[in-house]
Parts: sequence; structure tokens; C-alpha cells
Amino acid sequence: MSESVKAAIASDSTGNVPGAPTTQVIKRHTLATRLWHWTNLVCLIVLLMSGLQIFNAHPALYWGEQSDFANPFIAIHARTAEDGERMGVVRIAGQAFDTTGVLGLSDDNGQLRERAFPRWATLPGDKWLTMGRNWHFLAAWIFVPLVVAYLLYTLLVPQRRRALFPTWVQLKNIPRTLLDHARLRFHHEADYNGIQKLTYLLVLFGLLPVMILSGLTMAPSVNAAWPWLTELFGGRQSARTFHFLCATALIGFFVVHIALVLVSGVFNNLRSMVSGRYRIQVEAHDGSEPRHD
Repeated sequence: MSESVKAAIASDSTGNVPGAPTTQVIKRHTLATRLWHWTNLVCLIVLLMSGLQIFNAHPALYWGEQSDFANPFIAIHARTAEDGERMGVVRIAGQAFDTTGVLGLSDDNGQLRERAFPRWATLPGDKWLTMGRNWHFLAAWIFVPLVVAYLLYTLLVPQRRRALFPTWVQLKNIPRTLLDHARLRFHHEADYNGIQKLTYLLVLFGLLPVMILSGLTMAPSVNAAWPWLTELFGGRQSARTFHFLCATALIGFFVVHIALVLVSGVFNNLRSMVSGRYRIQVEAHDGSEPRHD
């Protein structure tokens, strides 16, 4: 009798082999957390695409108070190349990069047209600044209160703090976790690992507050009521640059987040954020309690 058949016979009704690590399905995310997650996902997509529509109206970023067209920090535009052909260009700190077809010059209803971000990346697709602003403000009015409520909930509720703030042991295990991730070895446990917790803290208490506050500085009424907020960012144009860079960093976070969801068990991860149920590995000596957030 082969070893695999012996193992199958020795398995219990749940498929777990005695003496080997077993699995257990826990309730990982509450209904409120799941609704918060998916609502924010929709809001962030709308905010990003409508924000690119707004950016297209003036596709350059500066530092300070004034917009100096001669010396932008970042600019996306089109120009005529030496061979006479039009080309898209992204200029960052004086260095130019050819981005024809994606940024600066892209397909628009079958023709190459000058626009910073292509029509498939903006909301709406056509050049329509007013509608882009309407979408941006609508999503912001839903997104900002949800983020503020979540941050207060995390700070005020001990159970939530324990779920997000790493323990000393988790911090010490970060090098080992990094090595495991590099080898595509993922441990499905009730608690987040140290890298996940530090990343979520950086996004929740770093990127999102800076993005929200820098966005507020672009509202004339906020400028009049809280001029110190604009000064905090070093001027209106600097605040606009901070806003754009934070959005870019969030896109990077989403790309890494989705990649890890795919390679670490897409069904288990998606199920936990849809139904709340998540399958974990349980060692024989593991006496940890499932986490409910």
C-alpha cells in the first residue's frame, strides 16, 4: 500500500492527517468590515479615475504656491519629435521619458490625441472637467467619513488595536516572513503577520490622512477657514503634488495587495472578504484563539 493511500486512510473526516498541521475555518472579518472594504474599493476607483480627469485639465505638478509653467516638477504632454512625428512625454525633475500611446499622446476614439492620461483611465472618458469633479466630490463625501470612523474605531477599541498593531514577536519575525514571501511560502494564520500590520498602519495612518488633508487644501472654502492647512504642506501647489504622490503610492499598494491575494490563495482570501470565513493552519501546540474584528 502506497504512503499516499495510507495517509488518506488515516485522515479524519475533515481531511486532516493526525500528527500533521490541521486546518480550521474561522470567522475572520465581520459584516461591517467587509462592507467597509468593498465600499471603499468602489470609492477609491471612482476617486482615482475622476482625479485623473481633473489632473488632465492641468497636467503638471509644482512645489510651493505658484504654478511655474517653465519649471514643473512633473509634466505630461505631447511634442513633435525630430522625425516630425508627435510623441507623448513625461518629464520628471527635468528628465524626459517617451510614453507615446499611454501618457501624453494616446488613442481617443481611433485617433492619437494629446491628453495626459488616456480615456480608459479617466471618469468620464471624454474631456469633461465639471463631471470629473462631480464624481470626485461624490466619492469623497462617502469615502472620507468612512475612513475617519474606521481610524477612530481602531484607536478606541482595544480588540481592533490588537488586530492591527504588531506585537514584538511579529516584529522580530519580519525577516523570516520576508524570506518566506520571497519563496512564495505563505502561512495562513488567524492573525496578520508583522509585514501586513505595518503596511496597513502606514496606509491607514499615513497615506490616507495625507491624501485627505492635501485634497481639502484645494477647496477655496477650506483655504479661507483653515489657511494653516495649506501652509502645512508648503503651499497650494505642493499640496496638489502631495495629493498626486499619495494616490500613486496607493496604486502601488493595490498592485502588491492584489498580487499577494492571488499567489497566497485567491479563493480563501476572497471568501474571507465576502463571507468572512477563512481557513487557517493550526499546529498541534497552537493555542491561539481565532480573531474577530
